[in-house]
Amino acid sequence: MRRRDFITILGGAAAIWPWAARAQQGTVPVIGILARGLPEPRAPRLDALRAGLAEVGYREGETLAIEYRWGEANFREMRVLADDLIKHRAAVIVAIGALAPIAAAKAASSDVPVVFFYAGDPVADGLVASLNRPGGNLTGMAIANNDLAGKRLDLLHKMVPQAMTIGFLSGTPNYISYEEQTSTMRAAAEALGLRLDIVECGSELDFEAAFSTFDEHHVEALILGTFPFNLDRAVALAARHRIPAMFPSRALAEIGGLMSYDADGLAGYRQLGARYVGAILKGAKPANLPAQRPNKFDFVINLATAKALGVTVPPSLLAIADEVSE
Repeated sequence: MRRRDFITILGGAAAIWPWAARAQQGTVPVIGILARGLPEPRAPRLDALRAGLAEVGYREGETLAIEYRWGEANFREMRVLADDLIKHRAAVIVAIGALAPIAAAKAASSDVPVVFFYAGDPVADGLVASLNRPGGNLTGMAIANNDLAGKRLDLLHKMVPQAMTIGFLSGTPNYISYEEQTSTMRAAAEALGLRLDIVECGSELDFEAAFSTFDEHHVEALILGTFPFNLDRAVALAARHRIPAMFPSRALAEIGGLMSYDADGLAGYRQLGARYVGAILKGAKPANLPAQRPNKFDFVINLATAKALGVTVPPSLLAIADEVSE
């Protein structure tokens, strides 16, 4: 079975559930979730979203129906899925994880409210007029990863203070935030007196060559940029090449990355459900709901990976870590 067929079947499977029939009849509201990647309706971030909705009286299968759509991180496929959610009369579209699903939902309708959660600048990306006054039919939460670059590099430097040459795994120049990410990282490295070695990647297929380049350039530690594709492969490669690395998401530290510093996504998704989607279902207008940046951050250290790499974690970092994995 082709992946696209599977996604279509998954999305349509809700039609056989009794409460979905109620949604089709208009007795309960329907929200659509539009995300990149493989189907994962029970992912922690979506559990947090549902928990936030439940706080304000909307429970999936009881007082709310949810249509899920997953696809590749490109505008064309996402636009097809966004159109399908509108056909299913979604009262709100929750577009998450990347710019492509958000842009597709925005293009699909100027009337259906769209709530987003992604890493980027919603003003620069043309999603909202301003954070305080979004205007139009979009609002939500956005992580300013570029603002976190200095903190991530500082924590990595404290973890391996002897490392003076730091690799930066970057997107290519056609990536939407390439200039911002690379310039921010250069400035952060200069402030700490470190040499930054930037290697560009257009997809996961470039990771093997990138790590070989880091070896050739005698890179002593690594920081990863944010990409619109999967970074799981980079975790295994960092371990194989024995490079201490700072990752941009908690999930990557949990599966074996040495460390991560990121916005608390679960708290953010819970807030997304209660303060945005729930409020809109109760009558609020997206134009009047200021877009926000998360204000809670997680610093995670994987002690097992540190031991495997021969890295001694400084007590000062253990003291400030939000989670230390054994």
